[in-house]
Amino acid sequence: MGKKINSYDLSRNWFNFCFDNPEKISPNHTAIYFFAIEHCNRLGWKEKFGFPTQMAMDAIGIKKHQTYIKYFYDLVDWGFFKLVQRAKNQYSSNIITLVSAVPKKGKALDKAIIKHMAKQTESIGQSIGQSIGQSKDSILKQETIEQQTNKQEEEEKPKAKKFSPPTQSEVISYFLEKGYTQEAACKAFDYYDVADWADSNGKKIKNWKQKMIAVWFKEENKAGYRNPNQPPKRVTPDPPPFVSCIKSPEDLIY
Repeated sequence: MGKKINSYDLSRNWFNFCFDNPEKISPNHTAIYFFAIEHCNRLGWKEKFGFPTQMAMDAIGIKKHQTYIKYFYDLVDWGFFKLVQRAKNQYSSNIITLVSAVPKKGKALDKAIIKHMAKQTESIGQSIGQSIGQSKDSILKQETIEQQTNKQEEEEKPKAKKFSPPTQSEVISYFLEKGYTQEAACKAFDYYDVADWADSNGKKIKNWKQKMIAVWFKEENKAGYRNPNQPPKRVTPDPPPFVSCIKSPEDLIY
């Protein structure tokens, strides 16, 4: 070909023209022109090539020959097609070339693209700003709700009573009341009193009565408990009282 062309240059020239002349163009113009570019590409970018009317109509979906011819000759008049040979009827081919069909480059497309990009950038910026603002408001509302909920839960929680250690007499009374020995009560009191009322694991006792029930209220600490494995103590009877056989001096034998 005398002048090297490509589909990008042709399509850009077309859309430059579209932006400069929006009142002239229609989708049918675009369809015919781009099918011509596709057909030329398939033929290896021949300088002159046949462009069958019926094939083009079938490809772009135009049913009436008169409709197709109108849009086709618009493209010829605008300089996108150079008609080398006119078709005799709708079943023959127009021979065209795309080489010289390069109108002067317009700036309308560039301006339109720049304007569109500026609007899009502004729109994105507004959307991001709005989204950030909404996110901040949402976070603040959520934090406020959580703070109120936590405060309400804290207020509703029953306040733990401060532990007050019992006296030895209180422990003894409790043991005797439940049927356990005073000896066991004294052992329990001494055990925890020395440890500042903490258990064997070092944990502070919160309820001393509960601890006595769990640890000290055992069978062997009950009053009257007898260990079945231990034999009973042998009881030695007291000797009988001494009775003198001498009742009077006369009973003495010299």
